[in-house]
Amino acid sequence: MSSPIPESDSLRIRPRAPRVLALANQKGGVGKTTTAINLGTALAATGERVLLIDLDSQGNASTGLGIDRADRGIGTYRVLIGEDTPAAATRQTYIPNLSLIPADADLAGAEIELVDLSRREYRLRDALQSVRAAAGPFTYVLIDCPPSLGLLTLNGLVAADAVLVPLQCEFYALEGISSLMRTIEMVRRGLNPALELQGIVLTMFDRRNNLSELVAADARGFFGRKVYDTVIPRNIRISEAPSHGKPVLLYDFRSPGAQAYIHLAGELLRRERAMGESRP
Repeated sequence: MSSPIPESDSLRIRPRAPRVLALANQKGGVGKTTTAINLGTALAATGERVLLIDLDSQGNASTGLGIDRADRGIGTYRVLIGEDTPAAATRQTYIPNLSLIPADADLAGAEIELVDLSRREYRLRDALQSVRAAAGPFTYVLIDCPPSLGLLTLNGLVAADAVLVPLQCEFYALEGISSLMRTIEMVRRGLNPALELQGIVLTMFDRRNNLSELVAADARGFFGRKVYDTVIPRNIRISEAPSHGKPVLLYDFRSPGAQAYIHLAGELLRRERAMGESRP
């Protein structure tokens, strides 16, 4: 697939180890999985080598990339409990440069099983050590966390370098995000001191709706530059694409939703470069 972002504009970086980003929001229906799929696709189109980890037992990221439940085989459950390695569970999708560890059927019971396992919050982090190797095959790892603040999400946050938060432009969005911010701070204090808030992406934005403008203004007023300039519009093509097992970038490249995710990938790469230059 040819890159929808011109090579000169992609501002790609090549860190010594892959950058691991958890996409998290305990509220469902905010566009988290949609963002994981389409951001991963857009990054892959620039030449970044992306691994998407489906950590949600609903398995929507796997479905959205055209993998039926019956065809998933080894997945995140077996990686978490230590029965298989990430390398064994990883499969190349039909999208060049985009690989996936799917959510297998047993992941639904993982929350209960993890309670009794040693290093239960670190299971994913420990498993990803081989992926984090400097000479590893990926430049970005995206973790699609479930819409809850349980042990699966906790594993995603502990394994990540930073958190990307999709925030729906609706009334309860800012109220709900406070719980996630407290969880991120808890993880930073006790489990992963290096965890950063990478940014907040406004989703389902409707310029015809004053509420969307108000939520966006409130988010920018509270979180400042952490809120991305790119907003993801409410767009029917984004909603239709998963039923075809495709990212919206492949379903309708010219749609406003697809173009927004292309711009989001470019902005993320620029931010990552700036953040990398500011780190000691």
